Amino acid sequence: TIAKAYVSLLNTTTVHNADALHRLVSSRPPGTPLLTVSNHMSTIDDPFMWGFKGFPITDSKLARWVLTAEDICFRNVFMSYMFRLGKCVPITRGAGIYQDHMNEALEVLSTGGWLHSFPEGKVAQDHQPIRRLKWGTASLIVRAPVTPIVLPIVHTGFEKVY
Repeated sequence: TIAKAYVSLLNTTTVHNADALHRLVSSRPPGTPLLTVSNHMSTIDDPFMWGFKGFPITDSKLARWVLTAEDICFRNVFMSYMFRLGKCVPITRGAGIYQDHMNEALEVLSTGGWLHSFPEGKVAQDHQPIRRLKWGTASLIVRAPVTPIVLPIVHTGFEKVY
């Protein structure tokens, strides 16, 4: 993909514990959901954070679903179509944990899928370890019929990618 080429060829990338993520994505027990959570440094965090060498990108069944700001990524029909193809779930900021799209995210977890969330709720480049977390991600964990495996991810440098 473009993200993989950009991350691997045009930038220096160091990934720690990539084997843990790879193992959880490709071989967790059937029906066990995976919820990855990370800080949010730039609008390109997703998909670039999955573009590192050795990460499976060709099997769409292994691809993550991601909570995505509706007001930024779903502005028109074309953008909505493209982001939906990328397994993005539109989230309306401020609409609460029971909005239809949060129920869609819960369905991903309910079927043993992989969901990624940026629980800070916005892009933050102030280099704090992690900002105040919104409670929507926690509500998904609590409401999921099978408790998901939660894998926190911290990344730096995407705000400097050009």
